[in-house]
Amino acid sequence: EVQLVESGGGLMQPGGSLRLSCVASGFTFGNYDMKWVRQAPGKGPEWVGSINKVGAMSWYGDSVRGRFTISRDNARNTLHLQMNSLKPEDTALYWCATVTTSFPLRGPGTQVTVSS
Repeated sequence: EVQLVESGGGLMQPGGSLRLSCVASGFTFGNYDMKWVRQAPGKGPEWVGSINKVGAMSWYGDSVRGRFTISRDNARNTLHLQMNSLKPEDTALYWCATVTTSFPLRGPGTQVTVSS
């Protein structure tokens, strides 16, 4: 089955860290640039960042740059999002997705809540 499945979300205090993972199956993961997207309650989706297919280049949104890092392990078909210095405004549903519109695929997401 072609799918993306995220994990690693949860409740974290401000200033803490979380590492999200996204496992791909059913397609050649290493052929695709990937991205993380989040959606906070009552707001539209926000692009978090992207990484190219070999993991050599990554790009980030202004709100997370310097705090979040995207990486990938193509041998394990896995995408990661390391989130440091978490803020309450990082609270959202996070999902991974392919970048290309010719093969649009996203996972169901994992909830991240940042609160004291």
